Amino acid sequence: MTTQPYDPDTVTFLADGGEMGILMRAHDWANSPLGEPSTWPQSLRSFVGLILNSKFPMFVAWGTELAFLYNDAYAEILGDKHPLALGRRFDEIWSEIWHDIHPIVESAMAGHATYFENLPFTMNRKGYDEQTWFTFSYSPLRDENGTVAGMYCACTETTAQMNAERLRIQENESLRDLFEQAPGIMVVFREPSHVFEIANAAYRQLVGNRELIGKTVREALPEIDGQGFFEMLDRVYTTGEPVQGRAAPVQLRRASDGVWEERFCDFVYQPIKNTAGKVTGIFLEGSDVTEAVKAQSVIRENEERLRQLANTIPHLAWMADADGWIHWYNDRWYEYTGTTHAQMQGWGWQSVHDPDKLSEVMAQWTASIKLGTPFEATFPLRAANGEYRTFFTLAAPLRNADGEILQWFGTNTDVTGIEQAQEELRASNRRKDEFLAMLAHELRNPLAPISSAAELLKLNDCEGNVARQTGDIISRQVQHLTDLVDDLLDVSRVTRGLVTLQKEAVDINVVLDDSVEQVRALIDSKRQHLSVFPSRKSVLVEGDRTRLVQIFANIINNAAKYTPEQGYIVVQLTTLGHEVEVVVEDNGIGISQDLIAHIFDLFTQAERSPDRSQGGLGLGLALVKSLTELHDGSVSVTSAGPGRGSRFAVRLPLVEQVDAEPALPSQPSNVVQSSDRLRLMVVDDNVDAAEVLALLLETVGHDVVVEHSALRALARARELAPQLIFLDIGLPDVDGYELARRLRAMPETAQAVLVAVTGYGQAQDMERTKAAGIDHHLVKPVKLASILSCLPTLEHFESNDDASASST
Repeated sequence: MTTQPYDPDTVTFLADGGEMGILMRAHDWANSPLGEPSTWPQSLRSFVGLILNSKFPMFVAWGTELAFLYNDAYAEILGDKHPLALGRRFDEIWSEIWHDIHPIVESAMAGHATYFENLPFTMNRKGYDEQTWFTFSYSPLRDENGTVAGMYCACTETTAQMNAERLRIQENESLRDLFEQAPGIMVVFREPSHVFEIANAAYRQLVGNRELIGKTVREALPEIDGQGFFEMLDRVYTTGEPVQGRAAPVQLRRASDGVWEERFCDFVYQPIKNTAGKVTGIFLEGSDVTEAVKAQSVIRENEERLRQLANTIPHLAWMADADGWIHWYNDRWYEYTGTTHAQMQGWGWQSVHDPDKLSEVMAQWTASIKLGTPFEATFPLRAANGEYRTFFTLAAPLRNADGEILQWFGTNTDVTGIEQAQEELRASNRRKDEFLAMLAHELRNPLAPISSAAELLKLNDCEGNVARQTGDIISRQVQHLTDLVDDLLDVSRVTRGLVTLQKEAVDINVVLDDSVEQVRALIDSKRQHLSVFPSRKSVLVEGDRTRLVQIFANIINNAAKYTPEQGYIVVQLTTLGHEVEVVVEDNGIGISQDLIAHIFDLFTQAERSPDRSQGGLGLGLALVKSLTELHDGSVSVTSAGPGRGSRFAVRLPLVEQVDAEPALPSQPSNVVQSSDRLRLMVVDDNVDAAEVLALLLETVGHDVVVEHSALRALARARELAPQLIFLDIGLPDVDGYELARRLRAMPETAQAVLVAVTGYGQAQDMERTKAAGIDHHLVKPVKLASILSCLPTLEHFESNDDASASST
């Protein structure tokens, strides 16, 4: 079939047909059952011309296949189906609703016209199903022979109107439900005689569930005549002004027996006006507050006590009724705000709030009242001088035995200083971060020479003096690392209260001598001038001598570190009544005023040069403060500022002089190095640590075997019966405590000397090793002298063997 050329004279009926007219003229009708518009019968042309020139949504379905033709207005109804719907079969276009409209279409094709209003359909015209409504008519269309050849539809979509109506009905039903279920009393009166139109369940319960609707208030409630309520209703209807009552008493006969009962109500009579402003009825809203009123007499005495208590606290305090009406403030409130009782009643507190925050506070307070939940907020309040300070406010509901809220009690706490505390916390965190960076630096310093020394030892020609010098370097740096770790552990123990002082009467003069001796090398290296002024007689305090030496050695060491070469340090001892004061003063770099406030905090140090020549972790003065306080003393510092020196003063309580022998300095125990060759075993999962220890023991002339697990060590011990076993506590399979117990249970090692070599060095750790049957507890890193001191002689084992033999 060939497409006929477009002839405007033959399709004039499509002219002025809007966008659809243009679309129909441009459409390829070659495959359509309708054929080209120029071949359409005159009847179809007339119908199409009619719908194209109409602004009302219309379509024509023509022929046996009901080919679809429609106008611009109907194109909007089609949605995404347009423009592909043009010329297609009716049942293909609206397949999703065809089962609904097919009978109506058949009726029209049978020659019967139909009309429907707001008929619902579930359509898919935008890619999803949607509920729609339409008002439409289907009419038969006849051709030139009078035969029904198609159908015509005029329609309008009423979806929006139906949705709106449905929503209105739902809202009305919801409002009625809310009205009925509202906890407060609600009534609508109509006409001047106040006829009950609506009364909710709460109101019906209040008056005794009697017949109300359609009756006047005087007919329904005759017993309240003379109590003033009828007169109030009349006044509201006449004047158009509302009337409010609070805890108003009303005498009712609620029960069928006619017994009088007194109830109390909060209520509002609100006029209902039409658009012309004329009163047509009255709305009553209120609540039965009988229980609350009765409870007032019970709680009044307690409330007075609470008020008296609230007047003694430093916070602002207030009380409100169950509805949030504040009726009392404590004296502190009036002192702070400079207001009066009359100004603050009810909601008067809003006048001292920051206007920018008031709406937020109001919303939160209203929500708490409604929900009965505690109120908690932070906001500014204006003081009497006009300045605002920030307050944390907390209000809690006070309930009766039934859980009903009777009162609210609230306090306002001045938290303006919180920001300063937060800044202090941030500063503390900064000091911690600086300390961690400092710790990393201090730990790296000894690691560098240790690493270099280790590389040097790998060289084949490293021997003699070079080897000894390298060993000395490693020993010194390991000792430095050990000192750093010991400092950290010491501070940890002191600050956590894990240190037990071994107190005795101690002469502070002797303590100062020992303290100076510890720092002497540093002072001499910097050629500083140290002057010590002790007391001419004994000055006794009750304390731990070791810890007291630690206090003053730290302070003097601190002075030496921060005093330049050839500087001056003075140590002065003075008795002041029942105290002794030791002052350490220097002419060093001094301390800035902002640092003085934190000088005894952990991780705090004076400013340093980039080379960090003073060293240290900033723990010494924190330790000084903690130890001094453990001795019931105090420590303070003053400085005139940077570059002007510092003055530290420690005060300790004196004890009465007693006759006592002077304490003798402890003497180091002699290292015992046995000339006997012993069978030794080293058990450590750290391969390097085990090999180094074995090498040391072999160097001093002993036979050593090494194992890296507890189970292997047990098997080897049965075979070799070692006379001494060095064992690590943190082994991977069985810990060192259990290993020791098993070794003691074996006849081959029952008499062996067991030595724990571990990183755990707390007092409780040593108790555990002792309980496990371990003879010695050495804390890593271990010096050679400590190791050798644990080595027994052969006579030790011979005597044990003799004892065992005699016991048998």
